[in-house]
Amino acid sequence: MTTAYEVNFDGLIGPSHNYGGMSEGNLASARNEGAASNPREAALQGLEKMRILVNAGLKQGFLPPLQRPNFDFLLRSGFNGTNTEIIKCAAQTAPGLLKAAYSASAMWAANSATVSPSPDTDDKRLHMTVANLSTMLHRSIEYPDTFQNLQTIFADEAHFRVNPALPEHADFSDEGAANHVRLCAKHGAKGVELFVYGREHTEETAGFPARQTRLSCERIAASHGLRKERTVFARQSRAAINAGAFHNDVVCVGNVHTLFTHELAFEEKEAVYQSLRDASAGLFNLNIVEVPQSEVSIEDAIASYLFNSQLLSFPDEDRLVLFAPLETKETPSAYAFCEAMVAGNGPIGRVEYVDVRQSMRNGGGPACLRLRVVMTDEQLAAVNQAYLLDNQKINALQDWVRTHYRDSLTPSDLADPAFAAEVKVAHEALTLLINSFNA
Repeated sequence: MTTAYEVNFDGLIGPSHNYGGMSEGNLASARNEGAASNPREAALQGLEKMRILVNAGLKQGFLPPLQRPNFDFLLRSGFNGTNTEIIKCAAQTAPGLLKAAYSASAMWAANSATVSPSPDTDDKRLHMTVANLSTMLHRSIEYPDTFQNLQTIFADEAHFRVNPALPEHADFSDEGAANHVRLCAKHGAKGVELFVYGREHTEETAGFPARQTRLSCERIAASHGLRKERTVFARQSRAAINAGAFHNDVVCVGNVHTLFTHELAFEEKEAVYQSLRDASAGLFNLNIVEVPQSEVSIEDAIASYLFNSQLLSFPDEDRLVLFAPLETKETPSAYAFCEAMVAGNGPIGRVEYVDVRQSMRNGGGPACLRLRVVMTDEQLAAVNQAYLLDNQKINALQDWVRTHYRDSLTPSDLADPAFAAEVKVAHEALTLLINSFNA
């Protein structure tokens, strides 16, 4: 079996991190709309999260923030003139479009792409398909720049295939790895890929939007060259979506041989579980850790982001580690379940809590902040090394954040053209810093 590693590429939170409240169905985003954010604290929290995993012996990378505001989007939206004139006009006549242009939501790297590692694909290359994020306006503008970022990091076509986003249509609505789980015996072994969708492409649903279609899942699986007998398509429950689980990773997470899931995550859970058992037969023994509604309600699961945690294989630990937000510890039902779970003899042996409150207030926990990429030693060597982190690089990125980020930002601050100039300077400095990592 080939040795392989799960590398977490976290989104580096950008200087325009703000609480715009633009994500329908995301309860935390709606609750904090208009409040003052702290971009500096947010980015430093994210980098400290990365540092914990680096120091634990895991491999960690990062995705740079996208340039904001997105002037191409504003020009396509009918504004013209100088950058200053565009910002002033948008702030006065269409502030919602200005908020969309400034959105830092690409920080949630779990939505950047869907990834299939080389043991699963027919051409034995690592495949990733950039998510079109077509359901939400502020996110639909991300994919061209995300595609360029991923092509820069995974440029070696002998090892990697970065696929462009699916067509920009509601039928192909795709939210990336937040609706995808890979299960296996070990990362270098052949695995089972679980694609979760909220609706058929021809279907209209009531309540909060279902952001992933089955059609998009099927086309990604086909383009990645996955074997049908090792691919499972499962429908997310309407109850979970309407409770605020806008992505499956709010109610379900998996790693190697273990699926950690809420009782209400799937429409037909027993059929999903059986399909996973059938697909994994002969490859590994599947562990399903289900959290009952009677112990942790779907509302508590979503408020605590118990499942929007990273489920990790730490070196020299036989059992998995759940890397959860502090909010999980502060929610009595979720914390009690975690304590009982680790006291037993199941596959999850420890819970470690991390402070990512700035991200959480906008509706994204530890799992939202990272894109999981399973790579072999050869593939690791082929990656653009500037984007793989050690403590020295983390220190340098934190110094950059302290120099260029504001302590406080409100959506009304986006109307100031001086802020756009400030953010541009920050991005230019980041480009120089990343280039220095490869010097």
